[in-house]
Amino acid sequence: MRAPIWTRRTVDSAFSAPDNSFGFLRLLFAFAVLVSHSLPLGYGEEDPGGGLSHGQTVLGEIGILGFFTISGFLITRSAGRVPLPRYLWHRGLRILPGLWVCLIVTAFVFAPVVALIERGSLAGVFTEPGGPFGYVLNNLAIAVRQYGISGLLLDTPYGRLTGTSVFDGSLWSLMYEVLCYFMVAGLAVIGVLKRARWVVAVLAACLFAVIVRDFLAAPRIPGPQGDHGPFLGIGALDTYSLVYLTYVFLLGALFEVYRRRIVLNDAGAIIAAVVLAASLRFGGFDVVGYPAFAYLVLWLAVRLPRPFQRVGRHHDYSYGFYIYAFPVQQLLALLGAPGLGLLPYVLLTTAGTFALAIPSWHLIERPAMSLKHWKPRQRTTAGDQASATNSRGEPVPSAGTTHTSLAEGPLPERGRP
Repeated sequence: MRAPIWTRRTVDSAFSAPDNSFGFLRLLFAFAVLVSHSLPLGYGEEDPGGGLSHGQTVLGEIGILGFFTISGFLITRSAGRVPLPRYLWHRGLRILPGLWVCLIVTAFVFAPVVALIERGSLAGVFTEPGGPFGYVLNNLAIAVRQYGISGLLLDTPYGRLTGTSVFDGSLWSLMYEVLCYFMVAGLAVIGVLKRARWVVAVLAACLFAVIVRDFLAAPRIPGPQGDHGPFLGIGALDTYSLVYLTYVFLLGALFEVYRRRIVLNDAGAIIAAVVLAASLRFGGFDVVGYPAFAYLVLWLAVRLPRPFQRVGRHHDYSYGFYIYAFPVQQLLALLGAPGLGLLPYVLLTTAGTFALAIPSWHLIERPAMSLKHWKPRQRTTAGDQASATNSRGEPVPSAGTTHTSLAEGPLPERGRP
């Protein structure tokens, strides 16, 4: 039976069971990014979705905001329940293996295929500056320092639109997500997540003040119009992206640290939906729409019907889908697939992306995540062996190795965090 619309059920009680629709939502948000990229990559046109929000946002940005909301909620929970080394180990296993293999596939499969299509040979591809080897090495540490490979893909609709070679433009957001991981790690180390949760609220409030300032000082209304450009002179970091995405991440974190106080019910979802729709129609999406959207994401995670909860429970393809969609779209655009029409192009790119996301999960991501509880092997002395047996000489399990699967609570980390 559905709970009454005005129930005072908190976030904590709403997520007391492991069943949720985060896997479905992550895949939905990854698909939203693919759809949003279809016009620029397939036709060299800007995504017209901003017209529905008066230029405030596009579908792809909505997808990114959804990712960061879910990450803020789940990653904060993880950081508060496991030791720092284990937390960092988990985060690295989830992000890096899949990314590294994606870089290799892009550089040594996609790029040669593109070269054969555009140039008819591989001459110079591996020897020109900015080639496949440089692409992999320059992007291994998550921050994308090389988007193109050997000057290829300039003859695609997106290449002609921007005049640049871009093989996987979607990877830019991973750096900001990882920085948020480190931020949460720092908060956990100094005890904020357990003893001073108000610090998270203060950080979110400070970023919110910056966003309100941007909104009020903007030459036109509505729209998120923060300051773009390098953050503190760091060329790889954009000030706008850092402020706004960190704020959304912290919104998700607030739902976790105040999970026993924040009410998550149908009435709140109705109010949030009205606020979100009004902000998209009249302005202020970044000011009032972001919190409303974050509330709806968490509400959907527990209120979507049971079939949605099974998506991604055992096989989460959302991360692979996100990181492979862009190169697949570029390759199909080069082959002329957009000429079939927008819908066939979207369907073909979706199928092609799944063709890479599925093996990425089964062959790379899931095997890597199976190492979550790995520990360095320690040398065992005779004294250690003696202490590890009872009076009858039977082995006694170490306290540090029991119930490790419960370390991260009732919300298992599945798929892209």
